[in-house]
Amino acid sequence: MTELIEWLADGTPYSPRFGDRYRSELGGLAQSREVFLHGCGLPAAWAGQPQWCILETGFGLGLNFLVTWQAWKADPARPRRLHFVATEAHPASAADILRAAEAHPELMPLAEQLRAQCWGLLPGTHRLVFEGGHVLLTLCIGDTKTVLREQALTADAVYLDGFSPAKNPGIWDLHTLKAVARCCRRGTRIASWTVARSVLDGLAQCGFVVQKTPGLPPKRDNLQGEFAPRWVPRKVAGSAPLAPVLPSSCVVIGAGLAGAATAASLARRGWQVLVLDTHETPAGGASGLPAGVLVPHVSPDDSLLSRLSRCGVRATLQQTRALLQEGSDWQASGVLERRLEGSGGLPADWPDAGRDWSEAASATQLEQAGLDMASAATWHHRAGWIKPARLVQALLAQPGITWRGGVKAARLIRDAAGAWQVVDTQAQLIARADLVVLAAAHGSGPLVDGGLPLQAIRGQVSWGLRRPGDDKVFPAFPVNGHGSLLPAVPVDDGVAWMAGAGFQRDRNDSRPDPADQQANLERLQTLLPQTAQQLAADFQDGTPRAWAGVRCASPDRLPLVGPLHPVRLPGLWVNTAMGSRGLTFAVLGGELLAARLHGEPLPVDKRMLQALAPQRASLFKQRVAPVDPVI
Repeated sequence: MTELIEWLADGTPYSPRFGDRYRSELGGLAQSREVFLHGCGLPAAWAGQPQWCILETGFGLGLNFLVTWQAWKADPARPRRLHFVATEAHPASAADILRAAEAHPELMPLAEQLRAQCWGLLPGTHRLVFEGGHVLLTLCIGDTKTVLREQALTADAVYLDGFSPAKNPGIWDLHTLKAVARCCRRGTRIASWTVARSVLDGLAQCGFVVQKTPGLPPKRDNLQGEFAPRWVPRKVAGSAPLAPVLPSSCVVIGAGLAGAATAASLARRGWQVLVLDTHETPAGGASGLPAGVLVPHVSPDDSLLSRLSRCGVRATLQQTRALLQEGSDWQASGVLERRLEGSGGLPADWPDAGRDWSEAASATQLEQAGLDMASAATWHHRAGWIKPARLVQALLAQPGITWRGGVKAARLIRDAAGAWQVVDTQAQLIARADLVVLAAAHGSGPLVDGGLPLQAIRGQVSWGLRRPGDDKVFPAFPVNGHGSLLPAVPVDDGVAWMAGAGFQRDRNDSRPDPADQQANLERLQTLLPQTAQQLAADFQDGTPRAWAGVRCASPDRLPLVGPLHPVRLPGLWVNTAMGSRGLTFAVLGGELLAARLHGEPLPVDKRMLQALAPQRASLFKQRVAPVDPVI
């Protein structure tokens, strides 16, 4: 639930929940700079570092983040990547975040960018992206000690913040401080405005060495220190990120959405990436779909798939807004989802933040789709259509990426130096790199000894050009639920409608099939009867065109993202099995893979990470073995 904030006569934000101010009497800017930024030795401490991670307990109105971001922008010796991970049990509204920054005009350009991304902050993990992916804000919504258990991160600095220990003791208790300590390395700096005895004692018990420093008036003292336990900290399994690697050379096999997203995420971190594909052009497989629907999954219990899909939709929207032309390459139109045959809808206790994402369809929206007012349907605000091939092309155009098509990778060999050799069907060396990422959909399986549990899933889309009379029976927005309809997608020779797509398991041909055209009409008759009636004659005389492609899915319909086997197959990773949700999961998968390689905070929580792990026992059944002996 969005936090209710009152504004005092002097413009200070005040929390009725905790009976406390959000900032000191002298204003928040000085507190942010002197207590937290300088209290952690910044910006000097991050000079020359490849990346830096700050953990904050209590995001509040985001002032500490804005001040840190401003300092990063102004510092010529700044790290390549700044991670700011913040917890918040009661997030403020985007409007209040912007209003709080108005007292500091120099921060307003940054605050406007923050406001634009502070929507839909349901409990869980939210990755917000700034500065072309070089400043990453991870908001963990929920109780601090609870959400930190779901994170695998190592902080370089900690802003210990929140309302007064007397007003909000939970965020300062020993269990919370232990959760913070588990996210620290030896030498992590910590700073706070409070010197309450209970906090000092708790920090000492958790391995921090702290001292009082002169405070900002009217406070006498502040707190500074570092994590320096007298013991060797014991890391709980899965609580720490993988040991980071340095950027070097990488081969990505597959130039669809997953491969392009992986290449872009690695290139942003300094890798030199070679992308290989059997097709002569990028997006030659399923990612060549003329246009697809980007929409979050919903369920009455807000399942893991639903939460994971929101992370993915947010990640994809960030990239499309940055790289594509709205109106021609994509459109944030919103999507109407029909709930046919008793399919699940939104949770009964769906909070206000959830309505930023999805809510029950209105009577006006149902009418615009030509549906009965009793129709069960959900309206998705953060949804629309995208041309996948345009996104692939834009991702591959990022600096540091080389594309090579018409190449068939047949075998992987790990040589004596620990690098991977990619060879073709004639046993000729194609490329050699320290890291190989398999992102070739169903084609990824043959490159792994014993294969991967991947299933081919064929789909066909029917499409045609809009005519003037179609406006009366076409909705103004995409509709899905039993197949889908995109009513107006710009194409070279006009504006097109697109309907489909099928879901044929274990069929891997991409030749258009007349039977699938008829199947698409039948689905459309269920989904949108009035529109289907308008198009029926066209389908009967064969006017609609067809596009078919083969998708790839795992047995549990979740992607495979991560290292195949860190010990047996070091340097061999996968980002594949997107199923019919490539637009939802590919960009998220690329960021997750790159973040794990670099030991960064992750864009998902631990449970989601485990659900995507290639090693999950239900899929691999202990069958992973070395690809080839070392030669």
